[in-house]
Amino acid sequence: MSLFVGESLVGDGNEIAHIDLMIGSKTGPVGTAFANALATQTEGHTNLLAVLAPNLPVKPSTVMITKVTLKGMKQVVQMFGPAQAAVAKAVADSVADKVIPADQAEDLVIVCGVFIHPAAEDNAKIYKYNYEATKQAIANAMKGLPTATEMVAKKDSAEHPFKGF
Repeated sequence: MSLFVGESLVGDGNEIAHIDLMIGSKTGPVGTAFANALATQTEGHTNLLAVLAPNLPVKPSTVMITKVTLKGMKQVVQMFGPAQAAVAKAVADSVADKVIPADQAEDLVIVCGVFIHPAAEDNAKIYKYNYEATKQAIANAMKGLPTATEMVAKKDSAEHPFKGF
């Protein structure tokens, strides 16, 4: 398969983390999306590589895309600080835990959508929730979860937390 998709929502309050991601080959559609995300920067939507530290990007190479317009330096620093550190650590741990096969880490790329609420304050929670959500989203993607059977079985009982009614 050339395209794996994962999603996870973790936490609560304004620090809640919602991760949507795609994992795939550099030569497939995810590779194209990865390159476009790095090459297409717009005001308020600054995409960035996930790095464990400066000069130490993760493998598979991971681009983080903002899911909301970043308004002000506070949000930018939260994206380039706790969120970036959390996503990078989750990717690295996923390779270490063999969720992502290490022998494929150079051939794969990840496009990871990250949500930072404008009113988020607690950087420790931003880190914790984004780490957990990214780890779960990667595992879901690589395992093909939920399956179509699981989705159909839960479609009438599932409650979306933000549907508004």
